[in-house]
Amino acid sequence: MTRYPIALNPTIIHIVTTSDLSYDQRLQRIEESLVQAGFVVKTLSRNKMDRFENKINGIRIKTWFRRSFLFYLEYNLRLSFYLLFQKADILYSADSDTLPGCTLVSIVRRKKLIYDAHEYFEQSPEIVHKPFVQFVWRWVTRIGVGRAELCITVSDSLAVELARRYHKNFHTIRNLPIRKPDCTVSKNKKRIWYQGVLNVGRGLEEMIRLMPQLPDHHLVLAGEGDLSNYLRVLVRDLNLEDRVWFLGWLSSDKLHEEACRAWVGINLLSDDNQNYLNSLANKSFDYVQACLPALHMDFPEYRKLVNQFDCALLVENLAAETLLSTFKELDDSERYIRMQDACKLAKSIWCWEQESKKLTDLIQTLNEH
Repeated sequence: MTRYPIALNPTIIHIVTTSDLSYDQRLQRIEESLVQAGFVVKTLSRNKMDRFENKINGIRIKTWFRRSFLFYLEYNLRLSFYLLFQKADILYSADSDTLPGCTLVSIVRRKKLIYDAHEYFEQSPEIVHKPFVQFVWRWVTRIGVGRAELCITVSDSLAVELARRYHKNFHTIRNLPIRKPDCTVSKNKKRIWYQGVLNVGRGLEEMIRLMPQLPDHHLVLAGEGDLSNYLRVLVRDLNLEDRVWFLGWLSSDKLHEEACRAWVGINLLSDDNQNYLNSLANKSFDYVQACLPALHMDFPEYRKLVNQFDCALLVENLAAETLLSTFKELDDSERYIRMQDACKLAKSIWCWEQESKKLTDLIQTLNEH
């Protein structure tokens, strides 16, 4: 990464998120890149226990509430009060759920505001069927985007959609991983691998129900989420406990190690949600770093990846027949080897070392104006 000279009066950036920084690799990489670029960075997050060691020594915002609108209300009120009395030049809001507090403080203290949209928040599956909640977040986001001097997001498709919705230019900073060393373990031809949150619309229930038709394979899930308990019960009801394994949250290094052991990675998404249609999941690139051929949805961003490097197969829908047919394609050893070779070529290009320069340049330019 490019290292910038240390300024006599370095710019202070507060990154604000509701994520648990123990596993939010995007924000960990962003903080490290900005520090290397000469900024002083302070990261504020919700008060969760660390699941494993990480490099961020952030500030934890303690709240009484843990979920629902009461959590977001309390978090943003506490956040606003804290930031009102802190030295800061730039406020960096990671997603819409931190925009209320950041926007208020940026107005009161006349500070610059950056909005980083990790997703199309108002179209997220958790609120898309709740019209009032969706309206509130749309209103919050519109005000925040109007105030922000720099807006970024994770994919070109999402940048176009958000620009259309909010009439503001969005820059794409893809959620790419730091380049990983080559795998040194052998791949298990029976292991299907998923890493990420266990939430609605991720194709996880469909994949579990498909497992009886893939009797020679194991499904390994790394992560937790809203469906954690439901999926575990489903596995038990289908008598699949010996072939579907839940690993919970793992560190970045452990995720890479486990991905290296797998035969194929999956990134299966519902096609009835605009948030997913515009997505570009970071797991897509994590799989590439593990030289792991993958199954992705035939959505615009994943189609672009495969057109550049033939490292994955595209799935049209989540029907059992479609998934089974796609898995059979992977049995072609020559095709599988070609996809592995494509991963080896792509991993030096699709990495944070290449992408981070775009982010630091954007913030340097904002800081100079």
